[in-house]
Amino acid sequence: MFRKILLAGAALSLVAGLATAQETPPARALNADKKPPAATTAEPNAGVLFQPERADSEGSVVIRGQKIDYHAVAGTIVVHPKGWDDAARRERTGPDGKDLGDRDNNPQAEASMFYVAYFKKGAPSADRPVTFIYNGGPGSSTMWLHMGAFGPRKVVTVDNGAHTPAAPYSIVNNDNSILDASDLVFIDAPGVGFSRIAGKDKEKAFWGVDQDAYAFEQFILAFLSQHGRWNSPKFLFGESYGTPRSAVLINNLETGDSVDFNGVMLLSQILNFALSVDGIESNPGSDTAYITAVPTYAATAWNYKLVPNAPADLTTFLKEVERWAATDYALALQAGSELDPARKRAVAEKFAAYTGLPVDYVLKADLRVTGGMFEKTLQSARGLTTGRIDTRFFGPDMDPLAKDADYDPQAAALSSAYVSAFNDYARRTLGYGAGKTFKPSIPLYRSWDNANNPPGARFSPRAMLNVMPDLASAMKYNPGLKVQLLGGYYDLATPYFQGWYEMHHLPIPDSLQANIEYHYYPSGHMVYAQAASARALHDDVAGFITRNSHH
Repeated sequence: MFRKILLAGAALSLVAGLATAQETPPARALNADKKPPAATTAEPNAGVLFQPERADSEGSVVIRGQKIDYHAVAGTIVVHPKGWDDAARRERTGPDGKDLGDRDNNPQAEASMFYVAYFKKGAPSADRPVTFIYNGGPGSSTMWLHMGAFGPRKVVTVDNGAHTPAAPYSIVNNDNSILDASDLVFIDAPGVGFSRIAGKDKEKAFWGVDQDAYAFEQFILAFLSQHGRWNSPKFLFGESYGTPRSAVLINNLETGDSVDFNGVMLLSQILNFALSVDGIESNPGSDTAYITAVPTYAATAWNYKLVPNAPADLTTFLKEVERWAATDYALALQAGSELDPARKRAVAEKFAAYTGLPVDYVLKADLRVTGGMFEKTLQSARGLTTGRIDTRFFGPDMDPLAKDADYDPQAAALSSAYVSAFNDYARRTLGYGAGKTFKPSIPLYRSWDNANNPPGARFSPRAMLNVMPDLASAMKYNPGLKVQLLGGYYDLATPYFQGWYEMHHLPIPDSLQANIEYHYYPSGHMVYAQAASARALHDDVAGFITRNSHH
């Protein structure tokens, strides 16, 4: 159950297998006989266990008919856990490079965080916008947003719900790259992709809600210094678990580092994990997740033409479903055991009509259908399992008798294309990755520390992760911060109505609600996996960046 809850915001974090090449040790240790750098010349990014790397290349992309030449940097930045003090480390190191004392109070773990940055040529870089981009998981690399959404090159995949055929894959110019609006920095989290972690207690140091956000915070601060971008308009773009990461990260940057950002873009949002429709059956008495999932169930049924007398327009239909879910259906769930049997049947019949599920099944489920149950049952008569990340996708049942879906057909349909394309692109075009293994995802559900200290709290509450207070704190601290919420109607990992609900329940003044804008698309969790939605996503994101980069 914990795994389901933690990965509810995952952008394909359960991808099977690794793209491997000849593996080399992830760190280059300092030679024992080499003197450590003097404090006056030391650069924190130099690290102890890792050394930063960099590969430069040139390229061009055509966006909406405009050719943009760019300089690309593929490399690593070394970061450390909270409490690390490079001066203290040097003080305890003798002239012969040997450790002179106990270092237990100074964290010894390090992370080498991989990134790919694209800088538009001929643009005044000091005040040109820069956007930091990452996927989620936790434990997912950022190849999805890089090769599917905003990088200058993209992999071509089938966008009609079918399985993309095996290699060779086409890697083509990306007309939807947002390099026309901003310089771009794609970042892999510690331990994922080409990023690595090493040292004592390395998992504890980097694999957790607050630890992860702190690592990204240190990465961004180092990047701004290295590339002279402190005075640039700055944006965060996170997908899936990248959205709770963004909430914690933006609060850290603004309230802790005094670095205001112009905007935060949240794609396929989940901030309150108690609203996840995966695993909600283990939290009886909390029914909101069932309510916010219904519109996505209905959109999916509408897509498969399983809704009788449905309006021709999807958005019109969903407005009707949203109203019903938030009123009649919500009241029925809140009644609990006192719900009148006749009323219960009437609600079940309406639920079934909207979602394409059998009435008897809805009644047996006590009106409460989880995401896994819906994915398994909707097309079970045809022997098919419906996708989770994108319900437009479907595939053969693994186990026809199972209660929940056994796998995600969307992940199966697209993963190979992305893994293959990024490995090829990184090594051939960017010139990075020789002798290294690229890890598309890593299973962090056993190691991940889900604790989070909300702003102003003295300790982490023992409850489901909820970072709504973090985002609210950042918005109140910087009333000029703009937020853009982006979602797909066919996303059952983070249903779009759940994100809408979260944003309308943020603990912020009503006046700050005007700082939030909403955009929804006829696609799934990876909105850009559908061609028309990918084009609209570019226009919405590029417009947001441009509007909020100038006073």
